Amino acid sequence: MTETLHPPTEAATDRAVLHTLAYFEVFAYPLDAEEVLRFSAFAENLTEVKAALKNLVETGVAFQFGQFFQSKNDPSWVPRRLEQNQRAEQFLPIAQRMGRFIGSFPFIRGVCVSGSLSKHCMKADSDIDFFMITQPGRLWLARTLLILFKKIFLFNSHKYFCVNYFLDTEHLEIEEKNRFTATETVTLLPIYGGEWYEAFCRENGWARTQFAHFPVRPITDVPSHRRSFFKRTVEWLLSGRLGAWLDEQAMQITLGFWRRKFKHLDAERFDIALKSRQYVSKHHPLHFQGRVLDAYETRTREMEARATKNQEPRTKN
Repeated sequence: MTETLHPPTEAATDRAVLHTLAYFEVFAYPLDAEEVLRFSAFAENLTEVKAALKNLVETGVAFQFGQFFQSKNDPSWVPRRLEQNQRAEQFLPIAQRMGRFIGSFPFIRGVCVSGSLSKHCMKADSDIDFFMITQPGRLWLARTLLILFKKIFLFNSHKYFCVNYFLDTEHLEIEEKNRFTATETVTLLPIYGGEWYEAFCRENGWARTQFAHFPVRPITDVPSHRRSFFKRTVEWLLSGRLGAWLDEQAMQITLGFWRRKFKHLDAERFDIALKSRQYVSKHHPLHFQGRVLDAYETRTREMEARATKNQEPRTKN
């Protein structure tokens, strides 16, 4: 579901702010005014956002608790958010170390943190999710090496090593374009291969169109892609037909396993949640994207109905 662009009018700003609060209601996550601006597609500036928030609060469409705004009258959201933010501070150094370790694997060109931690929040039961960029033609081989490491040395633990999304350097554009993928795209946190993060951002300018106020992540402290002697050697040994054959076998074996394990998913949901091409691998069997977008659409309708019922036209001074 891609949101339709509207002119930057006062009504459009109100609508954009309302939609932003509705989206983050899915996660029971309140936002301050600056965060609302960053995630509102059609707001021009912070002054307009603050005016829209004031209007929504005054008409009972949104609620304010201290500096935070949300779509539900539930004061428990704020302390829960702050606890998640504090936990994220503790997990970020772990994610940086693990991400750079992942970057040392053969055929890996870039690593970013995705998921909740990329938004600086971490629930007690959350994993550290990673988004990987690989050499073309070796994506599935790179993925298999990482999965084998996780199964053998980490006893299949997902907590600090959830490698669930891979793209290769020749296919950096995200194919599904909607509010969920735009949010995930702009919030990616680069850990390794800063030059490939920049290339990814260039290929996904559509997400910046939706969230023009969200700042591009700095890469000053992000190491560039480099190859150790071990990495160069393995990549050289698997640079020819053997590597191509192993990559194809890894893809077919994994895809066959997923089709058996997730046979309850219809073809369309399987293709979105477990997208499997030579150039992309996505492992989201719970179809989180679809669930979030469905919930977002429901909450948006509810908030718009409440706004229509409660909100009087804003008077001009």
